[in-house]
Amino acid sequence: MIIYVILGIILAFLLTVVSRALLFNPKDTIVENSESIEFDGDRAVETLTELVKCKTVSYNDKSLEDNSEFEKLENLLPKLFPNVFKVMSFQKLPDRALLFKWEGKNSEAPAVLMSHYDVVPASEEDWEKPAFEGIIEDGVLWGRGTLDTKVTMNAALSAAEHLIKKGFVPENDIYLAFSGGEEVNGHGAINIVNYFEANGITPAIVVDEGGGVVQNVFPGVKEPCALIGIAEKGMINVEYKTLSSGGHASAPKPKTPIGTISKACIRVEKHPFKSHLTKPVAEMFDTLGRHSTFPLKLIFANLWCFKWVLDIICRKTGGEMNALMRTTVAFTQMKGSQARNVIPSEAVMVSNLRLNPCDTVKSGIEYLRKTVKDESVTVTAIEGNNPSPISETNCEAWNRISSTVAETWAGSIVSPYLMVQCSDSRHYGKISDHVYRFSAMALTNEERATIHGHNERITLDAIKKSVEFYIRLILKS
Repeated sequence: MIIYVILGIILAFLLTVVSRALLFNPKDTIVENSESIEFDGDRAVETLTELVKCKTVSYNDKSLEDNSEFEKLENLLPKLFPNVFKVMSFQKLPDRALLFKWEGKNSEAPAVLMSHYDVVPASEEDWEKPAFEGIIEDGVLWGRGTLDTKVTMNAALSAAEHLIKKGFVPENDIYLAFSGGEEVNGHGAINIVNYFEANGITPAIVVDEGGGVVQNVFPGVKEPCALIGIAEKGMINVEYKTLSSGGHASAPKPKTPIGTISKACIRVEKHPFKSHLTKPVAEMFDTLGRHSTFPLKLIFANLWCFKWVLDIICRKTGGEMNALMRTTVAFTQMKGSQARNVIPSEAVMVSNLRLNPCDTVKSGIEYLRKTVKDESVTVTAIEGNNPSPISETNCEAWNRISSTVAETWAGSIVSPYLMVQCSDSRHYGKISDHVYRFSAMALTNEERATIHGHNERITLDAIKKSVEFYIRLILKS
C-alpha cells in the first residue's frame, strides 16, 4: 500500500512539473502599429562624431584630467544643438553637471533623460584606430565613448533638436541631465538629484544607461532580448590585510603573510554568497524563460522546486547568470614585499563585490569576516554603496519605455533585468521609483566587449536607431 502512495506522489509531482512547463508559454505582447520616424540621421552621426573628438577622460586623480576638453564639449553643444538652446533653459551644477529643462504643457509628471559624457582612459597604442579622432570607416564610427555613453547623450539631444524644429511641445516637462564624472563616482548626478529634491521635482520616469538589445545572453533563447534594468547591484571594494614581523625569505616561519591572505581568498571563493531570486531576476526568468527550450522550461516554470538546480548551474558556470543570482566577489589586487627575498611585514589583497539587492554593505562585510574566519586578517570596506531600490513594472512608466523599445526594435523580447554594473541612476532612487536603465542600442557580444576596452566603436545604423528610440519616447511624454 505504501509503495502505491509513493508512486502516486511521484506521478503527481511529475505531472505538475511537466504540465507547468507545457503551459509556460510566451506572454502576449501587444505593440501598437507605429508610424515610421523620419529625421536627419546623418546629422546625428555628425554630432556624435564631434562629441567623441572631445577627450573628456575622467580620473580619480583630478590632476590627470584635461579640463579644457570638458569645456570644449560644453562649448560645442550650442553649436551642435541650436534649437535645444533656443527653447530649453540650461544650467550648470557643481562637478560638471549639465541640466536642461524643456518646459511642457504641465509639470505634474516630468521625465528625466540622463547620460554621462566622461569616458574612461584609452590605451591608444592598442587600438586599431585613434580613440579620439572620430574616424568613420565602412559604416562604423570609432572612438572612446561611442557606446559608453556619448551615444545616448547625443541621441537625447538629437531627438529634442528634431522635435523642437518641428514645433513639438511635450505634454509634461522633460529634463536632460548629463554628468561629467560617472566613471569615477563623481557628484554631478548627486547634485542634479539634490536640485530636484530641493525644488520639489518628482520624476515620473527616469531613463539612463543600462541594458540593451542583445542576443545569446539567456539559455535557450535565440531571439534578440531587449533588457531594461529595473534595479542595479551595489558595490564594495574590500581590503584584506595581515601583518607580520617580516624577515629574510631564507628562514620563513610556518605561516607567511602571503600564505595567510591567500588562504582567506580561497575560503571566500569556496564559500560564495547565498543565491536570492529577487524581483528583477524573477521577472526576467518569467519573461525570457517562456521562450527557452523545453528542458529549461522545466526549470524556469518550476523554480519552486528546481531553484537549487539553477543555483548549481550558476555556481559552476559563473558569468552573468551567476551575477544575477547572488553577491559576487572578484579578487583584483594583491600586494606584498617589494623584494623577492624578503618576507613582507604587511600583505594586502583587494576584492570587488557586486551586491545582490538582498544584501547591503554591512551584511556583505559581515559575511566576509565570518567566512575568512581568521582574526589575523582584517576585512575593511574601502568604499561602497548599497544596491538601488527596485523600480515598478506594473505601471504607466514601465509601459511607456517597454512599448517604445518594442516599437523601435520589432521582434525583440522586452524584459526587466538586474543591472550588475553601477550607474548614476542609482542616485535617483530616493526621488523616484520609476528609474529604468536601457542603453538604446542593439549590440553584439563583440561590440559589448569593447566597452571600457580597446577599439570601442558603433555602427552608424545603431546611432540613428538610438535617436529614433528617444524621439518615440519623447512623443509619449
